[in-house]
This record gives sequence, C-alpha cells and structure tokens, in this order.
Amino acid sequence: MYRRIHEALVQNPPISEFDVFKEEKSHGFFESQQAIIVLSTYLQELLKNIEDLDEKHLQEEFLKLFQVSLWGNKCDLSISGGKDNSQRSNPFQALEGLKSFILVDHLEKVWSLLINKKKTTAQTTRIDIVLDNAGFELAADLVMADFLLASKLATEIHFHGKSMPWYVSDTTKQDFNWTIRQMKSANHKWMSRCGVSWEGNLKKGVWVYQDHLFWTLPHEFSSMAKVSSDLYTELHKSNLIIFKGDLNYRKLVGDRKWDFTVPFHQALNNFHPAPLCSLRTLKCDIQVGLKPGQGEELTHSEPEWMIIGKYGIIQFDAAS
Repeated sequence: MYRRIHEALVQNPPISEFDVFKEEKSHGFFESQQAIIVLSTYLQELLKNIEDLDEKHLQEEFLKLFQVSLWGNKCDLSISGGKDNSQRSNPFQALEGLKSFILVDHLEKVWSLLINKKKTTAQTTRIDIVLDNAGFELAADLVMADFLLASKLATEIHFHGKSMPWYVSDTTKQDFNWTIRQMKSANHKWMSRCGVSWEGNLKKGVWVYQDHLFWTLPHEFSSMAKVSSDLYTELHKSNLIIFKGDLNYRKLVGDRKWDFTVPFHQALNNFHPAPLCSLRTLKCDIQVGLKPGQGEELTHSEPEWMIIGKYGIIQFDAAS
C-alpha cells in the first residue's frame, strides 16, 4: 500500500516529492514540544560536566537515555491510525515505573560492550541506529546519539532511514533534516543548542544519514546478505547496530510465530553482521527470548500484552 501511494506521487512530477504523512509527523513533533524541551535541557546540562563523570554515573545516564529512546517507540502513527500519539509528559519521571514493563533487559550487556571498547582501543567506535518513527522518538534517538558521542562511547554514528514515506510516521531523510532544522530554529535555548550541535555533527561527518531501498522491501533481514550485499557489508563495519521499533523486530526474527523461549540468536537465522540490539515496544504478536512461563503468564493476566505497546524489550545479540 505505501509503495503504491509513493508510485502514484512519483509519476506526477509536480507532487513527486510530496509526503502525504508530513502533516501528521509535524503535528506529532510540535505536540511533543514540552517533552522535547525537557530532553534537550537534560542533555545540555549533562554535557556541561560529562568529562567529569565517573564510570558509575556515566552508566546511570546511559541506562536512562536508552530507556527514554525505548519508550519513545510508543509514539507510532501507524498503530494509532494517524491519531495524535505524541509524548506530552516528562519522559524521565515515568522511567522508574516503567521498568517492570521491560520484559527482556540486556542494557548491561550493551553497556559492557561499549565501555570495554572505549577502554581498550583508541580507534573508532561506530554505532549504527536503524530508525523507526519521526517526531518525539526521533528526537529521543538524536539525544541518545549526542550523549554516545560526547561520552566517547562512540566516535561516529550512522543513522538509517526509509527512502520513501512508510508506515505513516517512519523517518525519511526529509524528516531527519527537518527535525534538526526545527530544533535549531526553536525559541528555546537548549532545543536550539541541540539543533546547532547536531547540524555540526553532520557537517563534521561524525553523524551520517543513509537510506537504502532494502528497508522498504518485504525481505526479512536474514536475506540481506544475499539481496542487498552492499548494505550488509556496510553494517558489518559497525561495532553495534541498534534496531528501533516493531517492524524492524519482525524482520529481524523473520516475522515467524516462534515459541516465546526460543533464543534471540537462533531466531535471527544467521543475521549477524555485527553485535545488535533491538529497542522495541510490543505492537505485534511475535516475541522470543523470554524466560520459561513468562509469555504464558502474561497471556493469562493480559491477553493483549503483545499488541498494545505497553511492554518493551531491550534485546541484545553479540553476533559471535
């Protein structure tokens, strides 16, 4: 359906660049403005003293910003049917209460990977983020990326978006650039500071935006090496790939109805270009890597637990 919409526009040159979902995406960003101000302010205050943070405090901030990025994935317009689904409350205040809804939490493993890399090498540490939704979620992802760079847990970050408007709110290059421009021109000093800094990161080449047709093809990711070997080769250069959102998770595990306890590594079906982590709130009936009985218990207590976006996972695979 999304491809047909795109095709109709491309064949009519005056409107070939038109994004039919732009209005909803812009609305989602502006309606989340207060939450984005809280995020921007928190980040800029944090960056003032980031050089002085000891490892324990750096880890605390890392855990916090990753969780904000996870729960930002709730803001998905394809699930809400285009209805307003923005983030209005302070994203930090809710974190403690949301911890019990994270069904798989491998954040400590992700932290270990990055902190050990920082300690043992002076070379580059590349992180790739396969984006999901524009709006608040993208802003949260950019804040997380800024922190990773400033803390030297990463030296370069590659963002991967869609090459055409997709699933209503998925991020395209236009959305990515528009968001940074909006931040830069905002009438709030910390939002504006973020925008200026992020534009600078792109100019310096420490942030790179890429898109590829593969992300809007129907293939599961285990086919990537065969179908789009150039993209697989590119991801192979990464030290950590972060996959945002539900559709990416479905494609990671082949959109199959696995038993809940099947290991994530197995469900990836030989898709191991680099260490990878899925940050996702559950909106479809697929989940692997749970403890025995965990899925059944949830089904009994909350029959729709897999599709309501209430639960989240941070699931890691080391690729070895």
